[in-house]
Amino acid sequence: MNALTLALPLLLAGFGLGLSLIVAIGAQNAFVLRQGIRREHVLPIVLICALSDAVLILLGISGIGFVIESFPVALTVVRIAGAAFLVGYGVLAARRACATGTLQVTPNGERTSLGTAILTVLALTWLNPHVYLDTVLLLGSIANSHGPDGRWLFGIGAVAASIVWFAALGFGARLLGPLFSRRVAWRILDALIAVTMITLGIRLAFLA
Repeated sequence: MNALTLALPLLLAGFGLGLSLIVAIGAQNAFVLRQGIRREHVLPIVLICALSDAVLILLGISGIGFVIESFPVALTVVRIAGAAFLVGYGVLAARRACATGTLQVTPNGERTSLGTAILTVLALTWLNPHVYLDTVLLLGSIANSHGPDGRWLFGIGAVAASIVWFAALGFGARLLGPLFSRRVAWRILDALIAVTMITLGIRLAFLA
């Protein structure tokens, strides 16, 4: 009981911080939401997002954060590539929002291939420099402040938060299916995605 009493606060602290870092509206969450509504390749997308976060969190706790701090040019390269990708994806979303015709949630609608979905979510995850700053550096630093044993409990809590969030977002999005049976709803969603992606891309491009 004593061990559980000591571990629970660290697990909850890691869960709370991890959730606060990933819940914010961003390119990755917007893509997961869209695929969840369309019910396309939700499981692999959720797994990739959760596993990517787990890897980054564990790297941060292991102390690799100082390597990133020592080689800022690596973040610069990722920032430029990520900015270009986000703006390009935003333009595609804007084109979808302006397109005529219908877009169905059912399997009969226009579908994204599994390969394209995987490459997109990998790019949205690993070409985002904020992922390294928030997850590897910030979360890793806070986790290590809890000592050699407590840091891993803190990390487990953060990983659990990522799993819970992406599973809820991806599989819970299908509840919005009836709303998105209308084309106007897809137009609004794609317009919001376009604004989000392009705004983030421009911010990344001019990030100091």
